[in-house]
Amino acid sequence: MASLFRDRSLGLSKRGTMTGTTSSRFSALSVSTTAPATVTVTATASLPSPFGDLPPTLSATDLRDTAYEIFVAACRTSSGKPLTYIPSNSSGSDRSPSPSPSSLSNSPSMQRSITSTAASKVKKALGLRSSSNSGLKRNESSPSSVGKAKRPVTVGELMRFQMRVSETTDSRIRRALLRIAAGQVGKRIESMVLPLELLQQFKSSDFTDQEEYESWQKRNLKILEVGLLLHPHLPLDKSNIASQRLRQIIHGALDRPIETGRNNESMQILRSAVMSLACRSSDGSLSDSCHWADGFPLNLRLYEMLLEACFDANDETSIIEEVDELMELIKKTWGILGINQMLHNLCFAWVLFNRFIASGQVENDLLYAADSQLAEVAKDSKTTKDPTYSKILSSTLSSILGWAEKRLLAYHDTFDSGTIDSMQSIVSLGVSAAKILVEDISNEYRRKRKGEVDVARNRIDTYIRSSLRTAFAQIMEKADSSRRASRNQPNALPVLAILAKGVGELAANEKELFSPILKRWHPFAAGVAVATLHACYGNELKQFISGITELTPDAVQVLRAADKLEKDLVQIAVEDSVDSEDGGKAIIREMPPYEAEAAIANLVRVWIKTQVDRLKEWVDRNLQQEVWNPRANQEGFAPSAVEVLRIIDETLDAFFQLPIPMHPALLPDLMAGLDRCLQYYITKAKSSCGSRNTFVPTMPALTRCTTGAKFQSVWKKKEKSLNSQRRNSQVATMNGNNSLGIPQLCVRINTLQRIRTEMDVLEKRLITHLRNSESAHAEDFSNGLGKKFELSPTACLEGIQQLCEAVSYKIVFHDLRNVLWDGLYVGEPSSSRIEPFLQELEQNLTIISDTVHERVRARIIADIMKASFDGFLLVLLAGGPSRAFSRQDCQIIEDDFKSLKDLFWANGDGLPADVINKFASTARDVLPLFRTDTESLVDRFRRLTLETYGSSAKSRLPLPPTSGQWNPTEPNTLLRVLCYRNDEAASKFLKKTYNLPKKL
Repeated sequence: MASLFRDRSLGLSKRGTMTGTTSSRFSALSVSTTAPATVTVTATASLPSPFGDLPPTLSATDLRDTAYEIFVAACRTSSGKPLTYIPSNSSGSDRSPSPSPSSLSNSPSMQRSITSTAASKVKKALGLRSSSNSGLKRNESSPSSVGKAKRPVTVGELMRFQMRVSETTDSRIRRALLRIAAGQVGKRIESMVLPLELLQQFKSSDFTDQEEYESWQKRNLKILEVGLLLHPHLPLDKSNIASQRLRQIIHGALDRPIETGRNNESMQILRSAVMSLACRSSDGSLSDSCHWADGFPLNLRLYEMLLEACFDANDETSIIEEVDELMELIKKTWGILGINQMLHNLCFAWVLFNRFIASGQVENDLLYAADSQLAEVAKDSKTTKDPTYSKILSSTLSSILGWAEKRLLAYHDTFDSGTIDSMQSIVSLGVSAAKILVEDISNEYRRKRKGEVDVARNRIDTYIRSSLRTAFAQIMEKADSSRRASRNQPNALPVLAILAKGVGELAANEKELFSPILKRWHPFAAGVAVATLHACYGNELKQFISGITELTPDAVQVLRAADKLEKDLVQIAVEDSVDSEDGGKAIIREMPPYEAEAAIANLVRVWIKTQVDRLKEWVDRNLQQEVWNPRANQEGFAPSAVEVLRIIDETLDAFFQLPIPMHPALLPDLMAGLDRCLQYYITKAKSSCGSRNTFVPTMPALTRCTTGAKFQSVWKKKEKSLNSQRRNSQVATMNGNNSLGIPQLCVRINTLQRIRTEMDVLEKRLITHLRNSESAHAEDFSNGLGKKFELSPTACLEGIQQLCEAVSYKIVFHDLRNVLWDGLYVGEPSSSRIEPFLQELEQNLTIISDTVHERVRARIIADIMKASFDGFLLVLLAGGPSRAFSRQDCQIIEDDFKSLKDLFWANGDGLPADVINKFASTARDVLPLFRTDTESLVDRFRRLTLETYGSSAKSRLPLPPTSGQWNPTEPNTLLRVLCYRNDEAASKFLKKTYNLPKKL
């Protein structure tokens, strides 16, 4: 009966038959009606799809079957005519006849016979050669055709075979579409959800067994899930009720098949949910068209399956001759899949490229075709700003470019004389992809003038440099192996001499084999290549020279080989650049010469580095053992300083004895290294000694004085660190090494002063050395080239300043805290005056005067005086609640401060009067406040506060912050005088205004 339908359908397809040799791929068209034809598959894996990932439960077979259903549905309805059914004339059967595939098609394209035509337009556009065996014979091996008229193969059956769909499956699809059309006359396929309609048409009885039916049902449900829930055409709101219902139905059906009859309740629920989701539009209204297969990336993956059918099922490297007719039908699916010409161009380019990969990378024509198709993609990319298309474009091109660059970044390993043709194809493809990515997608490129970026040239430049670096590394390994093999032979060449010969051969091969191809995209391909090799060898040459301390025979051989190699490389670069605008100067600038003088200079620099490193190690080792003993020598500086200065002097002598002609040129390198070592010594000498801030206590919070109270120290925060330092000092003293005691700190100061003096001596000695140098010139003396220490003098000055301040504030705020902080003016001022502090301070001044160098003595005593003045004011203005002053105490305070100044005046033998007055200016301005009556202080405080804070302070005086910079016009200073004023008026004001506590 089926044969009758098949014969009757021939009237629609007998417009012509093909002549010539039949392609073997059609010999199995009608052999089996239940299984797809066998296809040759290579072991080469294809690349991951750049269009995006679909759920792993959706297999390639699932996608192919769905793509074929869409294809058949789109082609059958594209003519707009009603679908027809040709009944069977056979008799004797009660069953309804099954229509044949041919009888169910009303599309002229689908039923058209494949005839011998001119060369394919698609192939011609892609640069593909047409087969000499164009066309197909009639199918002579089909069992269903035996004894009957032979029929030609139609385009529809060609597509079925190409997509490996059996006649049984094809017949079932067409029968379902006929039923669908009968129930929905005149309705376009775009207004249907095909998987839903198919589910409604079939039951398990339509399949050979229950397992096949369940697999078919699950596939259609998974397609609905992917197309409507996972990758919908429009973004889906998570709260959408229809989506939740559909998800539940699908997940339930995957475990237990659902009844799919037309009037079945579960099917009606499924239809309601599916149509609600498929007919959504961007404005919220219901659309006439259904969107179930046009969401990304589902649509592209389905379309990819259709385009794959253009390749011969039995020769996967060839595109069938009938590709024009087949492509015409494939494009009819655009309406369902949401594909346009731009997406088609991009997808087809990928399919061509990926087929080349998957089929073993043996058919270069496929690369040419992919590159030709990319030219269309390039045009599209310049005319659209669609972000979705740009994303897919970027992903696809990145995948292509990544594959190409994996080979081109090491093209010496990938290609040889036998595969050089494929190199040109791969380069062209990679450059095309890169140009689109950079020129049409990259925002950075668009911000620049296009003339500033030559994408093709930049990529080729990168490939050349990368590949040659890799090739150079391989040659170097061979040279090293050759050297090891000939190690015991007489007059064996050094490794770098062998390497120079290998690099020369590589450069010659590059010029002859690869550069002519790459020159199409880079006018100076050979020049870039030799410049890269020049740099690679130069790096090895530098390393070789850095490992020797004198010019040995091996070094001479290496330098001669390097000189010959350099001349050969430069010659290639010059010849390659002869027609360039700059005559090759840009390339030559990339090739700094291998000069013997430069090599010697590098050897000397290695020597300098060695000397400097040794000196630094010596500094580390000796400073760890240094005890800073004041009695180590008569002038009271550290023995380690004497040694470090001696080593520097000897190093300079040794430098000028080296047999080299460029002492003045290299002297700055030596001086810089020695300078860094001296600076390092200075830094280590002053480290861990503290500074002014180490010993000055944290400013306490404001509090009201309270007479008779037990003294509460306000320097508790500093006490922890000071106690820790004191314990360390005690341990050091027990070990005979109190490196942080006052005498030891003075030795450190003397040491830095000694270094500062000796640097002047060394610089003068350098002038003598330079005058005796044969290569010295007059300008070497006039501009002071290399004669100066740059870092060390400044480091000395800063170190002396830091150490002087550390000594001063350590004495006042740490060593004498018991007589200053715990004694001065505690309780009754008249009975706790400054004399004990002055006695202790005078003893320390005597020790310092006897220990410190005379050039620094005045400096450190001035710092001690400043620290003493700071401590005196801190006692008066932040001395804690145990101190209280009345106006009558002002004379005591002023007399004590005068005694403190007199200590440093020392009847004219101490500091100059102008220096003392300069440092005493703050105390001189603040002390009259203790004589001022309370009311005046309060009025002045109010006025200054209002001036500072404005009208906002009228209702309530804000509490001024503590700056620590005492000044009679500063509100905080006035407030602190009031806090320590021992009278009722001050107490009332402070209580009323700030409610200050009497205890900390």
